[in-house]
Amino acid sequence: MGEDGAVTPASQRPDGPVPAPRLIATDLDGTLLRDDQSVSLRTVAALAAAEEAGIEVFFVTGRPARWMDVVSDHVHGHGLAICANGAAVVDLHAGRKFVQVRALPRAAALAVVKALRTAAPGSSFAVELTTGINYEPTYPPFFQDPGANVAVAEKLLDEETDDSAAPVLKLLAHHAELAPDEFLTLARSAAGAYASITRSSPTSLLEISGPGVSKASTLALCCAERGISPAEVVAFGDMPNDVEMLSWAGTSYAMGNAHPDVIAAASGRTTANNEDGVAVVIERILAERAARLP
Repeated sequence: MGEDGAVTPASQRPDGPVPAPRLIATDLDGTLLRDDQSVSLRTVAALAAAEEAGIEVFFVTGRPARWMDVVSDHVHGHGLAICANGAAVVDLHAGRKFVQVRALPRAAALAVVKALRTAAPGSSFAVELTTGINYEPTYPPFFQDPGANVAVAEKLLDEETDDSAAPVLKLLAHHAELAPDEFLTLARSAAGAYASITRSSPTSLLEISGPGVSKASTLALCCAERGISPAEVVAFGDMPNDVEMLSWAGTSYAMGNAHPDVIAAASGRTTANNEDGVAVVIERILAERAARLP
């Protein structure tokens, strides 16, 4: 069950008619992946069947490229995935090579840090780069990395003290006391003028990207390159970082375990991630397509 979200009964099926799309865009955690981080055999088969039927599949996730091994074997055709909430497009067929980067300007990241230190004292930060993650000493050890630099965010974001000066994909902000949605609302009010702010974790962990950068905006760019309109896209998600994508896509499904904001944004609902909700819809799409064939 996703945080704050009511679970759809296992017997419930996707709402409404299922279109014949050209592209399927799906989130990973809490959506395509089961809670144990696995991709079920049913889902693997559905993804392969969609690609075989000529429907492109894009994984669209908040995960960094280095965490994409879980689905690398299930990417067919183009091999591309949208990572870091739209900050990067990577080629999983080419060893997670960056194809496009939509960086968070360091000046904007510093402005967010300053605003949150004032509006939400006790915030701690991590910086996700194209080369890995660095974090503050007080940041929870979510992403233990022996190669990480540990310092205050102001130093981590200072190009003169960052030997690599690699592009910043995301700034992460954590708070130990504020509730997740409370922290998100506060951050958007205090720092939304500098960056795009969202969340996907059940904890009070915010994900901060460059202005205008989201899963939706990067997916829109990828679709435009292929001549695919929003009406030809079916999207799936479960958390606030999926809201823009689900609102943009012509047809969208909130998972049975989805956050209330996701349910409100989506045009339909499917079963929960542990009940293969994405596969349920893909199977129905393909069955209805087959029924229309002469």
